[in-house]
Amino acid sequence: MTPSPAARADVLRRQIEDAGKAYHERDEQLIPDVEYDLLVRELEAIEQAHPELAAADSPTRQVGGKASSRFAEVRHAVPMLSLGNAFSDEEVQDFVRRIGERLRRSTLHFSAEPKLDGLAISLRYENGRFVQGATRGDGATGEDVSANLRQISVIPQALNGEGWPEVLEVRGEVYMARADFEAYNADARLHDGKVLANPRNAAAGSLRQLDPKMSAKRKLSFYAYGIGQVDGGELPPTHSATLAQLRAWGFPVSDLCQVVEGADGLLAYYRDIGERRDGLAFDIDGVVYKLDDRAGQEQMGFVARAPRWAIAHKFPAQEQTTTVEAIEIQIGRTGAATPVARLAPVAVAGVIVSNATLHNADQIARLDVRVGDTVIVRRAGDVIPEVVSVIADRRPAGTTPWQMPSQCPVCGSEIVREEGEAAWRCSGELSCPAQRKEAIAHFASRRAMDIDGLGGKYIETLVDAGIVRGVSDLYRLQRDQLLQLKLVLDAESPEALASQIGLHLPPEGSGDYLRGILRLDGTDEAWRAQALAMPATFAWNTKKIATKWADNLIAAIDASRTTTLERLLFALGIEHVGESTAKALATWFGDLELIRHLPWPLFKRVPDIGGEVARSLGHFFEQAGNQEAIDALLQVGQVRISDVHPPIAKLREGLDFAQLLVEAEIPGITRLRAEKLVAMLPDAASVLDAEPVRFVAAGLPNEVAMGLADWLDSEGHGPMLLKGEAYRQKLLALAPEQADQVAGPLDGQTAVLTGTLTQMNRDEAKARLEALGAKVAGSVSKKTSFVVAGAEAGSKLTKAQELGVPVWDEDQLIAFLAKH
Repeated sequence: MTPSPAARADVLRRQIEDAGKAYHERDEQLIPDVEYDLLVRELEAIEQAHPELAAADSPTRQVGGKASSRFAEVRHAVPMLSLGNAFSDEEVQDFVRRIGERLRRSTLHFSAEPKLDGLAISLRYENGRFVQGATRGDGATGEDVSANLRQISVIPQALNGEGWPEVLEVRGEVYMARADFEAYNADARLHDGKVLANPRNAAAGSLRQLDPKMSAKRKLSFYAYGIGQVDGGELPPTHSATLAQLRAWGFPVSDLCQVVEGADGLLAYYRDIGERRDGLAFDIDGVVYKLDDRAGQEQMGFVARAPRWAIAHKFPAQEQTTTVEAIEIQIGRTGAATPVARLAPVAVAGVIVSNATLHNADQIARLDVRVGDTVIVRRAGDVIPEVVSVIADRRPAGTTPWQMPSQCPVCGSEIVREEGEAAWRCSGELSCPAQRKEAIAHFASRRAMDIDGLGGKYIETLVDAGIVRGVSDLYRLQRDQLLQLKLVLDAESPEALASQIGLHLPPEGSGDYLRGILRLDGTDEAWRAQALAMPATFAWNTKKIATKWADNLIAAIDASRTTTLERLLFALGIEHVGESTAKALATWFGDLELIRHLPWPLFKRVPDIGGEVARSLGHFFEQAGNQEAIDALLQVGQVRISDVHPPIAKLREGLDFAQLLVEAEIPGITRLRAEKLVAMLPDAASVLDAEPVRFVAAGLPNEVAMGLADWLDSEGHGPMLLKGEAYRQKLLALAPEQADQVAGPLDGQTAVLTGTLTQMNRDEAKARLEALGAKVAGSVSKKTSFVVAGAEAGSKLTKAQELGVPVWDEDQLIAFLAKH
């Protein structure tokens, strides 16, 4: 049953008032702007058709929202009105036509300006000094936000030049630039702070902070676009000249303001700004047209809440409502697990959107996005669409909060989150197809396996073609595949590839292959990978193709087959394991077969490896796919480790069961408590079999004893403790009781290299110092033993001098190395 006009008008008024109150008074957006505009238009149409329904307090006649009681009220001497809207070329043409007919002019000039999506304010100056600033409020009364406006550096506190009126009110827009908005939200996500919905809300919310310091933290900007009260002076006769005068007095005015003629000029400006919109430093939701001469403005006058001489021409909405059909996890090239909302398709800013990023699990929790929710989706330029907010009133019954899955949807490895980090990661670095290209590029890099010549484009195409599915496949590459790859990458189309590759095929049997190449769709980005995956027999014409690079690459791959444990560990790409950590692991444990099976608490026996790095190592080696990738690498003919050795004697120090309990990070278990526990329960099996009362009898406080029992019952902890005890015993059996080598002259010392060395490169100097027992660090601290400073040494040298750290020049380094 269709509701009556009166009933429908009542519904529309409630919806408009609720949305307007939230937007103007609480800086919340219940519905997108486009929905709000459509509701207002529908109500206007009903009131025009049924004048008896057009109440004086109708939202169609109101401006903004009520001023907040938290701030002092400011009564505007000249009301701050809103603007009527145009959504089509025809409405703009009607706007120009109405002005021309009323003023009886055939030629009209307009000031065309961007419509910033921020918060309208009025700035009052008396005798050239800023005395008060206020929000628009309901148009007649606003909020006194002077203290917050003083935090915006571009708003002048005193006017430049001379000739300003005794009283001057400048109207304009406070906004937050896109870069500042993104930077603020990135910092908020990192520190678990409040993420702002959009730049408009950010600007409005900042000005309504009771503490001005909060406004200062959010970098706000301002553009002047008009005037209010003017006493004791005169301004130029046109709006454009007035803006120029305001700029001379020190106010920022948009460089995009332009004077145009007639409807054609307005529409050309609209299209030009529309094309440039995505590249602007700030958000705009349309453009504003104002009759340029002030005398004409006075003749045109006003309607209920808007001037007749100005109008806002809105762009297609960058925000729309839609429903969440699913929330899935997308694994990035580095393993980052990003939640993505699968949406009911909706047109946003002229593009059909069916997916939107949710950034991370914390963002989902803050927004409380659930499958089935109606959400506001925003898209600006080339930025990936994002979910801005949930319309809670439209949530269906029976929805449940979303949770991050425990396993990677691509490879099945565990999804982990490091303590204090916002992002979750797939821990299947080597085995996860989503991370394959990044893992291979790192594996082949100079400081890892050093496969010179294997660039990113080659890796991309080899992986896309399915020829390289993991790092071990690099050692199966053949010269023919590399030469074919070069031709494929160099060709601009399948036809061009067929022409070039035909020069290197035997006369017989190549027709089917070439016809297959020509059938590929050159507009499909995957055609190169498809071409590379097609098998062929080649008879290379070396006069038509360079082959030395391929021979060199095969030689580089072969050279990397024999490597050190340090390089291989770094090449595996384990999260948090850099060159220094890889070297420490190789030095202390000496054998990949041992390292890859160790429970994570035992990694903490190595100096400088803490819980975060140890857990990362444990997660990596716990993934079956990573172990399979290592197995494939170590197959006969693949990779050989040249420096396998037993664990070093130092590893024995502190390697007792009590320390294992401490390293396992059991809540409340200190070294002293662990020693008391081990005195009664000397091994992992006896701890696992004991009741909590035995823990108390051993001297643990009751709450610590109960916490230990809960920890042992948690999934995986008991088996991990048993395995840790077994490997602790194994390490004690493998490590010699005494070191069989004399400590180096730099044993226990920390060195830092800075500047340019001329007689050897930095890598060689680092290796020589480490061979003598030194640890080479990347930064200078009080613990630094000495700094080696080459030419053009910078801040590290300065800091060493400030801290009184000894500084060697290159000659001293060379002399020391020669002596030892």
